[in-house]
Amino acid sequence: MFDYKLLSALAAVVEQAGFERAAQVLGLSQSAISQRIKLLEARVGQPVLVRVTPPAPTEIGRRLLNHVQQVRLLERDLQSLVPALDEAGLPERLRIALNADSLATWWAVAVGDFCAEHHLLLDLVVEDQNVGLKRMRAGEVAACVCASERPVAGARSVLLGAMRYRALASPAFIARHFPDGVRADQLARTPALVFGPDDFLQHRYLASLGVEGGFEHHLCPSSEGFIRLAEAGLGWGLVPELQMREQLERGELVELLADKPIDVPLYWHHWRNGGQLLGLLTERLIKAASSKLQAVS
Repeated sequence: MFDYKLLSALAAVVEQAGFERAAQVLGLSQSAISQRIKLLEARVGQPVLVRVTPPAPTEIGRRLLNHVQQVRLLERDLQSLVPALDEAGLPERLRIALNADSLATWWAVAVGDFCAEHHLLLDLVVEDQNVGLKRMRAGEVAACVCASERPVAGARSVLLGAMRYRALASPAFIARHFPDGVRADQLARTPALVFGPDDFLQHRYLASLGVEGGFEHHLCPSSEGFIRLAEAGLGWGLVPELQMREQLERGELVELLADKPIDVPLYWHHWRNGGQLLGLLTERLIKAASSKLQAVS
């Protein structure tokens, strides 16, 4: 049988990105957390953490994290039937990987009431939509929103809809770089805005216009900062349609090529044995996304 005090110590170290913060969350000393991790490693006969900054789970550590996260959710279902089992009465904390553009647009409205109704705290990990699934594979999160359809082993994926992006720039940027009108073959030779090294949306957009290869770009890992840089004329970028309507109406941003959007499908991934809470959250997200995201045929 597993000693869940040891597993809780492992989960806290990974989720809190260190031994000191894990100790604070669990109300223990840092040395006590370290002792529990050592005892867990002695029990399984191999390391569960790589001692780097922040600590990272080993392969067996990831499997144990997957297990303890699912146990937490199943225990919540049992506590709802037998309230006396919930001695601490603490809110559930759900760790979710989420792309920044969803967080900046439709996500908060979708989950606000749900968290209040179910006494739920969220621990959000912001990742590009193309790589969020790696957090589930690593056992670090219980669910994620990402662009990958295929779930990891033991999980389900549900299509929420598509995030529609449009290529935008400031009027001053367009006047400076495209005085004779915007041509697709010129875009690779003008500065673009890219969210991060894992963001290949601009590559996809240019490829859809017949433009291949590299291109000049700034890196800006912030949805709000991305808009500010575009407004300031530093580059052109692909911005969620949900996020830029006011800027378009005010003329602060202009679409480079009219009616040339690109859609990115978004999938909600969650563990199969995630209990009732994840099931209810899935229903809420599907309903909310249907009114905000583009339908996918």
